[in-house]
Amino acid sequence: MDFSFSEDQEALRELCRKILDDQVTPERLKELEAGDDWFDRETWKALGDAGLLGLALPEDHEGGGLGFLELAIVCEEVGRAVAPLPVLPSIAGAALAIAEFGTDAQRSRWLPAAATGDAVLTVAIEEPQGDPRLPVVTARRNADAWSLTGDKHLVPAVHLASGIVASATTEHGPALFLVDPTDTSLTSERSIATDGQPVFALTFAETPAERLGDGGELPWLLARLTSAMCVVQAGVSERALRITADYVSTREQFDHPLAAFQAVSQRAADAYIDVEAIRLTAWQAAWRISEGLPAEDEITIAKWWAAEGGSRVAHTAQHLHGGVGADVDYPIHRYFWWTKMLELSLGGPSAQLRTLGASLAGPHD
Repeated sequence: MDFSFSEDQEALRELCRKILDDQVTPERLKELEAGDDWFDRETWKALGDAGLLGLALPEDHEGGGLGFLELAIVCEEVGRAVAPLPVLPSIAGAALAIAEFGTDAQRSRWLPAAATGDAVLTVAIEEPQGDPRLPVVTARRNADAWSLTGDKHLVPAVHLASGIVASATTEHGPALFLVDPTDTSLTSERSIATDGQPVFALTFAETPAERLGDGGELPWLLARLTSAMCVVQAGVSERALRITADYVSTREQFDHPLAAFQAVSQRAADAYIDVEAIRLTAWQAAWRISEGLPAEDEITIAKWWAAEGGSRVAHTAQHLHGGVGADVDYPIHRYFWWTKMLELSLGGPSAQLRTLGASLAGPHD
């Protein structure tokens, strides 16, 4: 794997970082957190206007025609800024799935507005029993029409979405479907997730749906969404450690900076090792996806590091800040909240170890 980025990719990173640094300030985050939406509309539109939301979408639907690696760069920067933007469900999830598996009519309907930031999409793929590969929602076909019945939970951005990509089980196995969130047969219950974003429990009651593709879509979507989630965590962890390093370098105890104490420097060094492991495994998985290479085990390993290593980094950052780490007026708390949400999304560390263990124990040629 080549860990270096091209000049164009570095320019893309710089552009995305500049937009986020300029607009997603601590003051702006406080203002957004006081509202109900957990959504920075101005920054979302700025990213859309800059072409950053549609990077990996087809050029004939207002996209940039680039690859998953470019999209991952944007995801990492969103994590670094802890920006309240639905990049994962809308762009790395629903829009990618529609671009890959949708009909011409479905692509024309959903992708241009998603690419420009004029619309938000979301995904309903988390499962109450914990395994997103086994949807409990059932899909039934009557003539040429499909309908969904069952429950989903922890669905993000439903209050913003113009379309939902939901997983469901047909008589032939798991599949993806497009659902209108305003349909009267679909009911929702709102709650607030660990990172502050609204999430919804959805109940489908013979809700009309459009089939997306004709088989194999769910594993494809889970791979990309999980990989993008790991890259977001890489950005979250890297920035949390940087904030912590700056703090212990300037905060003094007994006339010495905290960083001068051996226990503090060792704890920070351990966190740095975790950050690098998260970064390495996340980008390896993203690169393999972008190259069309098998990546199932690499994604599982990346998610384990993002969950397990990310949790250690978040706790270290809180601990080394002392009482300041518990102050919600200081920015480090957001990185802890984001880490805890990402840790368990699409399976925590134990689930990843079970998956990897099954892969290693399975038949090999």
